[in-house]
Amino acid sequence: MNTHISIYTDGSCHTQHGLGAWAAIILSEKGKTVLSDIANNTTHQRMELIAIIKCLEYIQQNPEVKPIIQMYSDSQYVIGLKSREKKIVSNMYLTAKGNKMANQDLVKEFFLFSQHFCITYSKLKSHQKLSEASKYNIEVDKLSRKLVRDAVKQLCQSQLN
Repeated sequence: MNTHISIYTDGSCHTQHGLGAWAAIILSEKGKTVLSDIANNTTHQRMELIAIIKCLEYIQQNPEVKPIIQMYSDSQYVIGLKSREKKIVSNMYLTAKGNKMANQDLVKEFFLFSQHFCITYSKLKSHQKLSEASKYNIEVDKLSRKLVRDAVKQLCQSQLN
């Protein structure tokens, strides 16, 4: 028996302070689950990757019967990784210039987790008009940006004290 799970993810980062946040919504037969967290010394791409990894980690720890996952993200970087996996792995995670690819640690983890699930990745346009498909993307976008704003505010207040 298969169960269908829809996941919406987003990541945000205040590059000047290196503070980031990610958020995700998992929709399954069990209902709606919201996951989120903040991070220091990070980037937008790392937050986008971590959002997906944390969702797959959560599903692995809270198993459903043979989940079929539909993953939605507005990050072309993340959505494109899976289609480039063979090339990335065969190049041993090096760029065309022979440098280590950015976020190599998370890309490896992303590929590893992805092997355990049947996942279809879909790119959503960000900041679209409200629809059934976009409402969860808008929700995770707002949550990740709010977490970043709150973290920056807290950092600035602590520097004043």
